[in-house]
Amino acid sequence: MNWSNTQAEQYEHWFTTPKGRFVLDRESRLLQRMISTWPRRKQKLVDIGCGAGHFAHMFWEWGFDVSGIDASPAMLKRARVLMDKHMQLQVGVAERLPYDDNEFDFAALITVLEFCDDPVAVIAEAARVARKGLVIGFLNRYSLYYLLHVRSQRKLLESVWAKSFWFSWWEMQRCIISALGRQPLCARSVLPGPMCSWRATPFFKQLGGVLLPPYLGAFVTVRIDLLGEPVKTPLMAWNTEPSL
Repeated sequence: MNWSNTQAEQYEHWFTTPKGRFVLDRESRLLQRMISTWPRRKQKLVDIGCGAGHFAHMFWEWGFDVSGIDASPAMLKRARVLMDKHMQLQVGVAERLPYDDNEFDFAALITVLEFCDDPVAVIAEAARVARKGLVIGFLNRYSLYYLLHVRSQRKLLESVWAKSFWFSWWEMQRCIISALGRQPLCARSVLPGPMCSWRATPFFKQLGGVLLPPYLGAFVTVRIDLLGEPVKTPLMAWNTEPSL
């Protein structure tokens, strides 16, 4: 989706609000948990549909060598401010990536499939350029957040959700299988409550961050391991044998 300056500003403003910061923190913790077994040092990751760069910046902070691509110059302008010189950015569409096969170790698709005309083609392209794995973050159409707050907004032309399509977990599974066949994957979700529960008090922070099955929470993360088995971090090496 080629976001206008107005839509980009609206999207960016969300992350400055208390609810926006709360949601981004819960989403970040889920993503970090889901890819915790992936190696980081000298590992190249492309953030497809990187938008304003919030998640790309997280991947960079977690140790990946990050590149970003997005169809919206208005979004990339904001990503350049956030990332400075830490990431290579370019304009391009997710269905036809300007990269070689296996150019990256990993690829990320975070809340971008909702705005793509052909999500199956986008997932297939991501797998083409990534050798080891994909991580997909998507928004759940059966979550309380969608049913109570977003469904009505999609009718408003000025809403950032006006042209979006939210997925159920079962629809996302079908998209992944259509694009890649059956692959080892792991999926979890967070943010099960409505917007009134997105508050940074101890109880609501715990509720919003509980790892749930992928059909419950508003934000779902799927890790797909393209090598056939999950990439695993080596166990700690002991200088001496641990005592029994």
